[in-house]
Amino acid sequence: MMQVTKPGQLSLAVLASGRGSNFDAICAAIDRHDLNAEIKVLISNKKAAPVLQKAEQRGIKTFFINPGAYANREEYETELVKHLNGYQVDLVVLAGYMRLVGKTLLDAYKHKVVNIHPALLPAFIGLHAQKQAVEYGVKFSGCTVHMVDEGMDSGPIIMQAVVPVYQDDDEDSLAARILVEEHKIYAQSLQLFAEGRIWIDGRKVIIR
Repeated sequence: MMQVTKPGQLSLAVLASGRGSNFDAICAAIDRHDLNAEIKVLISNKKAAPVLQKAEQRGIKTFFINPGAYANREEYETELVKHLNGYQVDLVVLAGYMRLVGKTLLDAYKHKVVNIHPALLPAFIGLHAQKQAVEYGVKFSGCTVHMVDEGMDSGPIIMQAVVPVYQDDDEDSLAARILVEEHKIYAQSLQLFAEGRIWIDGRKVIIR
């Protein structure tokens, strides 16, 4: 069993592709002193991602790194790692980052890349998880904070939150209900890292 981070203020890097609602929630938790962390850098693979402007307004260093400028994922992630290493980050936080993470980044930050997924993993992996849940007819869904591995949404689970699925739900209404919980448990999970309480035992996360 291995302790993933020692207690103390976390230095975070955020990878994001979109509007940044989870980024906002993490920043709000830091502002409230509910999360002992500092976001050192935000990197996006989308030049027009609104989250870039949000980070800039907070004085956070931002970069757009275009995956299309590299021959393959390994070269792209080598550039990512070069930027991340310059900020000595403790954790890499995926916040609506719409790319699969590969071996290059995962080897550089073993057990230190985290993501949130809008379903109760291992159910409904991949895109449109809320639509999958509605169409399947489940009575409960939710969200999962997990460590990232080379599979799709298959890494060790850190924390989950459950929401009901109503009979008249569609993808959008369920997504909105899940998002409220995402904003709560992502910051809560990161705080566990800041407290040094996250340990990894095989594929199981132990919270001590």
